[in-house]
Amino acid sequence: MLNRVILIGRLTADPELRYTNNGTAVASFTLAVDRMRSGPNGERQTDFINVVVWQKQAEIVAQYLQKGRLAAVDGRLQIRSYDNRDGQRVRVAEVVAETVRFLDRGPDQAQGSGYSAAGAQTRQQRPTPSSAPPFEDDPFADDSQLIDISEDDLPF
Repeated sequence: MLNRVILIGRLTADPELRYTNNGTAVASFTLAVDRMRSGPNGERQTDFINVVVWQKQAEIVAQYLQKGRLAAVDGRLQIRSYDNRDGQRVRVAEVVAETVRFLDRGPDQAQGSGYSAAGAQTRQQRPTPSSAPPFEDDPFADDSQLIDISEDDLPF
């Protein structure tokens, strides 16, 4: 059996970060994903999909993603139900993200700073939470420079 969801879209609002009773971080946000085909009148149709991210990745998402940012989400579809305050049973569909990749730079990040699509920190320093380990340098920061590779290094 397979339950895999891959989405690319823009955040409709800033992520909401919460912590469970045992201190586990959980972030939630909604991703606006355009459909491949237009509607009957030629207008673009969009799906608004709820996404949940857990643990350290939730803290990173909450810190660096904002409304309007382009992100890719890879995860699984989860359908859960609960009783609301009025005692009615509510069913919720959401994507539980295994990975979230930042696909663009934030508005306050200049060229050469910020997060790459893989979420690694670039060479320019930025504040990190005291509990967070330092990130590695961005391996793609100097991607405009030529790489010297000999024929012997190629696997094919």
